Amino acid sequence: MSERAYQSLWDSSHLILQELLDQEQPLQEPVPDRERQSFQYRLSSLYLYYLGLLRRFDTLYDQMVQPQKRRLLRRLLDSVAGRVLELKDDLVHADLCETHCLDQVLQDLKLTPADLEVPIPKYFQLEQSSVLRERGHLLGELLSRLEPVSSEESFPILHRTEAIVLLQRAERARQGRLRATFMREIRKEEERDRKIREEGRPRFSQDEAAITIQKVWKGYQQRKRTQQDRRTEMEFIGMLPSPSQEEPSGDTSPASLGEDVRRLRQTEKEEEFQLAMVKTHDALRETEGPDMKEKMKEQIRQWFIECHALTGRFPDYPDESLGGSYLIFADKTPEQVKMELEVQVQESKKKDQEKSKGKEKEKKEKKKKKMKGEETKKGEADTLLRMLPSRSIPAINAGHEEYTNLWKNRFDGLHPNQSFDSETLRAEKRKEVEEEIRIQVDELMRQELKNLQLAVDREEGRPLKPPKKKTGKKTGKKKKEKDLTPDRSVDSLFEELVVFGFLKKSETVALKDYVGDCLYLGSTLNLANKLPMPSLFDVRQNVALYGVLRLGSPDIHSMAPLIRSILLVGPSGMGKKMLVKAVCTETGANLFDLSPGNLQGKYPGKAGVQMLVHIVFKLARYLQPSVIWIGNAEKNFYKRVPKEDKEMDPKRIKKDLTKALRLLNPGDRVMLIGTTDRPQVAEMKGLCRTYERILLLPRPDYASRYVLWKHMIEAQGAQVTQSLDISALAKVSDGYTPGCLLQAIRAVLTERRLLQLSKRPLVASEFLGHLAKLDPVYREEEESLKDWYFKTPLGKKRMQLIKDQGTAEEAKLTKEKKKRK
Repeated sequence: MSERAYQSLWDSSHLILQELLDQEQPLQEPVPDRERQSFQYRLSSLYLYYLGLLRRFDTLYDQMVQPQKRRLLRRLLDSVAGRVLELKDDLVHADLCETHCLDQVLQDLKLTPADLEVPIPKYFQLEQSSVLRERGHLLGELLSRLEPVSSEESFPILHRTEAIVLLQRAERARQGRLRATFMREIRKEEERDRKIREEGRPRFSQDEAAITIQKVWKGYQQRKRTQQDRRTEMEFIGMLPSPSQEEPSGDTSPASLGEDVRRLRQTEKEEEFQLAMVKTHDALRETEGPDMKEKMKEQIRQWFIECHALTGRFPDYPDESLGGSYLIFADKTPEQVKMELEVQVQESKKKDQEKSKGKEKEKKEKKKKKMKGEETKKGEADTLLRMLPSRSIPAINAGHEEYTNLWKNRFDGLHPNQSFDSETLRAEKRKEVEEEIRIQVDELMRQELKNLQLAVDREEGRPLKPPKKKTGKKTGKKKKEKDLTPDRSVDSLFEELVVFGFLKKSETVALKDYVGDCLYLGSTLNLANKLPMPSLFDVRQNVALYGVLRLGSPDIHSMAPLIRSILLVGPSGMGKKMLVKAVCTETGANLFDLSPGNLQGKYPGKAGVQMLVHIVFKLARYLQPSVIWIGNAEKNFYKRVPKEDKEMDPKRIKKDLTKALRLLNPGDRVMLIGTTDRPQVAEMKGLCRTYERILLLPRPDYASRYVLWKHMIEAQGAQVTQSLDISALAKVSDGYTPGCLLQAIRAVLTERRLLQLSKRPLVASEFLGHLAKLDPVYREEEESLKDWYFKTPLGKKRMQLIKDQGTAEEAKLTKEKKKRK
């Protein structure tokens, strides 16, 4: 795409954004509970539209070259991502469920299931590539030092005679295998010769032999031609993919090459812009700085004189924390200063009156609460649904206004080489220079104001008052964590965690590799009073929203609702560890392993555990983004510790872990992710307090199994043909997890079988024998996980909502029956 095409895409995106901002205003008002469905529908439509905008802004920011436009696009991209996360949180509060049935909304908005996909901004990995490279080198060096120790432990030293005996056994076995194969070939040749002697070799004439060969060859050619014609017909009607889609070429496509070229141009233009910013700042400071300084001084002196003439005294200079003299230039006039002084006097009088009235107000509020409680019991009042206050909408509005004021009507004619706009740059830098000079002027004018006040007080004979000392007021801030390692460097802590195995190198796994199809009949199941379970697609979307988007950018993390921890619950083989690795890969996060099995024998005692948790969270904050993974998370909250786990003492980290989680602030891109397949053995309260979001991973449905079979077979290097009935495999494999399917596919598709695919295509029956040897997820196991999930706080609310809706429908039916009678 050309720059003009990207500009038109940007323009159309802002038209959609303006419509969305207009739709946001009615939703800010509270809605009664009886309109829950319409409220959910409007939230869902907004959520889908913002997802589309996020996809557009990601493309624009990744491929736009002009540096000033890219800065605005980055702010818009982060703020739209923050709005998506806020709407997801509102949907959870409205729907009382982590997964949402949006199939009906998709159909009404004429969108496809691909529009449900949460786009992960490409700059997450591009901007952290250098940091990841350095961290990988450091981890590689540390692990290489540990390799000799681990190799000595894993391979014991043998005695010389034992080693000789072992080699002799291996050599005799090798010779025996060769002798057996040789004898087998001899027997086959003897058997072949015997049959020829008994039956007699048939003799053909030269013409008959030629005719036989021609028949075979012509038949082969005709069958091949028929198959090719049928394939072209199926490709034409869209029933089979084209060869270009099936076989990915090894060479990079021209589109990908163009994208890489544009990224190189982005870095060049960014370097030019950085140099221009420094030069423009220095030039403005030298040329316009002195004039700005004198004008500010004159304005502030004039303000002193006017305030003294109006009020008879000099005003207090605004504190720097409140903006300093910026308030003087922006808002305050002498009349306003006089009004402020009068208000201060009146407020001191009102304080005493308010104290006496406070007790009466408390009594009235208690009475109102009692009245409200009685009304809700009687059914006269409804609970209200409302959207949570947004932090990202002001940023979206600011970015939209900047676009309309600066870039809406500007095209390539102003900057054909995609270089920066010098006028816009000078305007931005002029504001920065003014702010720097204002701070310097404030220091000078504060001293000048003190001198004026002293001079006037001496002339009028007023006693000099010593300056009041500011008393530190108690605030509601959280206590800071005590640093238990103040004298140690970050490098030493990093090395210690690597040596003990708590900081690990994560495997590169893309989130898109967690394959699954969405739930197409969710709304239909809701209408039939059946509770739809999340699909693998829904699980992947929730992990992208809760984990990837929040950890990928500090700006998105600050705007999004704070989530510190996630718990992935599902049977073994569902890909829980794969999702943890995918979060680390997509965001470039560090992986800390605090699983109970990894803690055994390390950092003993209460002080040791406290020190370990402190070091992990301290390093996680310093090297953010970071993921702290706890496998078998139920062991930390055992109801009763079994005998085999008593030596491990899995509950010893419980208290320190919860304390450390509470100390995580909105600026800390650190997330705790737990995985478990037996949550029933854990204490419910402690587990739900520690993990704020609980995601259930049920066994895959038919659509997800169909996509999984096809994707996994192709990933192993085989091509899916018409001879392989994937639909039958998806039906037969009901109850099996993706891990079981992968084991069966790897057992079938060996190197030898892959070489035979051209002569003998794959058949569904080949996988059944290997699949039958594996254990599926039985109904009882899945039902126990569902029952446990519906005992969680969110699950209880969901079940109560379903009961309330059912009773409301029954009441309507009874009223209709009475009317008919």
